[in-house]
Amino acid sequence: MTVSPSYFDRMTQPRPLFVLALIAATAAAPALAQQTFETERLTVRTQVLADGLEHPWGLDFLPGGDAIVTERPGRMRLLSQGRLSEPIEGVPEVHAQGQGGLLDVLAASDFADSGTIFFSYAEPGPGGAGTAVARARLVRDGAPRLEDVRVIFSMPNKARTRLQFGSRIVEAPDGTLFVTIGDQGVAERAQDPADAAGTVLRIAKDGSIPAGNPGISGWLPQIWSIGHRNPEGAAWDPLTDALWTVEHGAQGGDEVNRPEAGRNYGWPVISYGRNYNGSKIGEGTEKDGYEQPLFYWDPSIAPAGMAIYDGDMFPEWRGDLLVAALKFQLVSRLDRDESGRIRGEERLFENAFGRIRDVNVAPDGSVWLLTDEADGAIIRLSRRDP
Repeated sequence: MTVSPSYFDRMTQPRPLFVLALIAATAAAPALAQQTFETERLTVRTQVLADGLEHPWGLDFLPGGDAIVTERPGRMRLLSQGRLSEPIEGVPEVHAQGQGGLLDVLAASDFADSGTIFFSYAEPGPGGAGTAVARARLVRDGAPRLEDVRVIFSMPNKARTRLQFGSRIVEAPDGTLFVTIGDQGVAERAQDPADAAGTVLRIAKDGSIPAGNPGISGWLPQIWSIGHRNPEGAAWDPLTDALWTVEHGAQGGDEVNRPEAGRNYGWPVISYGRNYNGSKIGEGTEKDGYEQPLFYWDPSIAPAGMAIYDGDMFPEWRGDLLVAALKFQLVSRLDRDESGRIRGEERLFENAFGRIRDVNVAPDGSVWLLTDEADGAIIRLSRRDP
């Protein structure tokens, strides 16, 4: 197992403060619902930490115990001491229609010093809307607000659409950012490397092009890989030292991939799903020059956010993928062996909480879920020992 020192430091250094803050927050929070679930390997206790969020989409943890969460209509809030803040000021206008709106949020690895966050959203502009990524400084003295907001990537080809914007942001151990973008409901765009739709991007924190990108003639310089339908989950995997993604298929064919530079992941030329009218997609399930998924679901579970478990609270899950699912309202735990190969699936919490939009591993090893509901919630999973 190879773990970058910067990645390891980020995941482990804040834990003592986070645990103390979480104890205080639990004591301060109202007595919200708790449940217990038996899984294949352990018993899990769930607690609703906050509710009343409107379609929460992305969440990340801040040093000292706070968390930051987005709501798709365009609001961003802090969860601190068991309480949700008022909406953070300074969020730019978003295209909050259909699947569009305010999407993922990520605290930079140097947040304790810089206060920098990154967020993705459906950006309105000439021709419609497209996925954009911005950076800002989060100021928490008094009413929380964003300052120095700057767009570091904006889709050049905007479209009048309500569909498939992606999008997750992952900071790699080398400090570069991976960003996933959907095909905006026009499948053929995912095969055009001059178009950002249906791709995974790799950019520097200021939006510039880092060394090591494919740099293929005719490709947008930000593009890392193409042929993706709608990747709404992504995480850096310390086991394989690589980015992993999950993406929606159509009727079946949701995929887990490990995107590599310059590779084509097939949509819509190959797929393990079918169109919603039952017709065949593309040319079948495989073709030379197109990559195969590491795992796929058929029928579709409508996968959203994902995390790779690397905490201490659930050692039975260490190295496994935890994938949020909208359609069957569950978390899919993909069991992996020591090499990272997926060898099985366990489905957790089916129909217990509603549509699950995101999964996050907290610094103390607990797992936090977001429910994609009009009255959405933040739910914490912890261990319940006999």
